[in-house]
Amino acid sequence: MIRFEQVSKVYPDGTTAVDGLSFEVREGELVTLVGPSGCGKTTTMMMVNRLIEPTSGRILVGGEDISGVDPVKLRRRIGYVIQQVGLFPHRTVLDNTATVPALLGWKKPRARERAAELLDLVGLDPQVYGPRHPAQLSGGQRQRVGVARALAADPPVLLMDEPFGAVDPVTRERLRHEFLNLQATVRKTVLMVTHDIEEAVLMGDRIAVYGQGRIEQFDSPGAVLGTPATPYVAEFVGADRGLKRLSVTRIEPADLEQPPVARLDEPAAGAAGRLREAGANWAVVLGGGGELHGWVSADALEHAGGRGTVGDRARRMEAWVPVGAPLKQAFSEMLQHDAGWVAVVDGSRFAGVLTPAKLHEALRRSVDADAHGIARDEVEFDSVSDA
Repeated sequence: MIRFEQVSKVYPDGTTAVDGLSFEVREGELVTLVGPSGCGKTTTMMMVNRLIEPTSGRILVGGEDISGVDPVKLRRRIGYVIQQVGLFPHRTVLDNTATVPALLGWKKPRARERAAELLDLVGLDPQVYGPRHPAQLSGGQRQRVGVARALAADPPVLLMDEPFGAVDPVTRERLRHEFLNLQATVRKTVLMVTHDIEEAVLMGDRIAVYGQGRIEQFDSPGAVLGTPATPYVAEFVGADRGLKRLSVTRIEPADLEQPPVARLDEPAAGAAGRLREAGANWAVVLGGGGELHGWVSADALEHAGGRGTVGDRARRMEAWVPVGAPLKQAFSEMLQHDAGWVAVVDGSRFAGVLTPAKLHEALRRSVDADAHGIARDEVEFDSVSDA
């Protein structure tokens, strides 16, 4: 969807902002440009909508060389979200959101209807927030309006320049996840600038790590963290890149162990005997349809004195995550609940448990898979849990 072919930008004073960039952003992909201040990442993004003109090379959007496109018309078909939002203070939220459709000649009722749809999509009730002015909104709400405005004319391409940098850390984290949920629905081709490697890792399908005017590595978040291409990239992503990689490594069914299970309506005495025979001290408690209910210890079942059912002695499962959640989420649950393992569910059904040893193994498999270009389940190594 967006292609750079040997693109350079040299200013009249001889300063080279970007030098010979060649890369491609696929349709529906979110690519993050990350690097220190002054490395050329914002210049790269601004050349896509011709706010900055390249000195040499070609940029194609949708297969078309943008040098032959009227810059004003080009910008009206590319969404643009900036850190300070840039809303018109004298216009209502609804009219701000309808700005680009109005410039494209849409009839006012249609433009406002589209604006209301987008406000609702970003979590702002148009009946409540539409009549307000930007000064009446919080920073996070203004940022949502900025995203809605950028999407209002349904552009195929979205440019985002440090879009979450002007809000507090809690709001920033929430906005990031909300945007990822939104992107899963709208599937725009997104080029996003950030200086924060953790944000780049969380948001990007792929990451372009910038040195001075050049891309040092262009790869998946996992590959950048697990196998940095150069010493510069390794230094930039940090010595704690293994911990950062927990955020982008997803839990797969093959990572799970299968512990003893007991059914809610099973007699307590029978379950206790079965656990003792197996040498197990606890079991996961499931409902009749395989749904996760909780857990129970062998001691609790034995103290029932042969009376009642497993459900009478079961305890709530505090530490659990869904299949596909990042390893970081599972690790956080272990720490928060002082748990030796977390339950993993697929919908409501129990899928298995993730232990610290299996979490470590999943991380190692992920790193090795990226290094050798193979699937995680093809990686072979001696596991601590096999010892």
